[in-house]
Amino acid sequence: MKPRASVYTVVVHVVLALVTASMVLPVVLLFMSSITADATLVADGYSFFPRELSLDAYVYLFQNASTILRAYGITILVTAVGTALGLFLTSTLAYALSLPELPGRRVIGFLVFFTLLFNGGLVPAYIMWSELGVRNTLLAYIVPTLLVNAFNVILMRTFYEVNIPREVYEAAKMDGAGYVRTYLQIVLPLGKPIMVTIGLFIGLMYWNDWMNGLYYVNDSNLFSIQTYLNKIIQDVQAVSSNSAGSTGSTAQLPQVSIRMAVAFVALLPLLVIYPMLQKYFAKGIMLGAVKG
Repeated sequence: MKPRASVYTVVVHVVLALVTASMVLPVVLLFMSSITADATLVADGYSFFPRELSLDAYVYLFQNASTILRAYGITILVTAVGTALGLFLTSTLAYALSLPELPGRRVIGFLVFFTLLFNGGLVPAYIMWSELGVRNTLLAYIVPTLLVNAFNVILMRTFYEVNIPREVYEAAKMDGAGYVRTYLQIVLPLGKPIMVTIGLFIGLMYWNDWMNGLYYVNDSNLFSIQTYLNKIIQDVQAVSSNSAGSTGSTAQLPQVSIRMAVAFVALLPLLVIYPMLQKYFAKGIMLGAVKG
């Protein structure tokens, strides 16, 4: 048994090492490409060991450091507020749907699920949110399309149904606790793993969102980091196409490496935060996705 167990352990470690490498190496390649000279990228392609290194992409990217810092600040604010609001609305809706005594529970559950399959489309959404006055405000990043997601509601509802016994609710009710107190003192503490998991989902959606900024924000002072970086890529492409054939400095803009630098700058904060939440993320997914 011991040799067989030893072989099994080695195989598991090898597989996990390969999975880890498949996740880490693309990030390393992304960073190395961002500090590779543009001409080298065009001639040799992407490489972990480029012939010529260059920081031109970061120099161009951070020539307006104050603008990037402001964009980061807006993104952090929007992500924090949006995640908090999204978690509150998602958890309260999921808690209500997990209660068998909720009137119209099946109808509400069907309406939530229906939004996973169908939506009104981009044009009606743009008209509606524009009429509600979200354009060129921070609400343009927070409210449209991201605040509540049906998949998150279903995942959290399943977690509550499976992992919080009905006897706990009944005991709280016998002690005089109402629905609000039960939610605050029982559901939230026991639902910590799924709250962190869904919070990570929502936070990632807000952090990576650039569509809402593209549609609803044209005030440069309100650009989020994703909107700003997307604008930089568009500007580089426009300048490069207009200066085709010229020998000036505009013709030497790092067209390829700057895209890698933009992606790495947007990704860096997530690489720092995710390891801190990983244990809750894994636990919440396992407990919330399987119904007994």
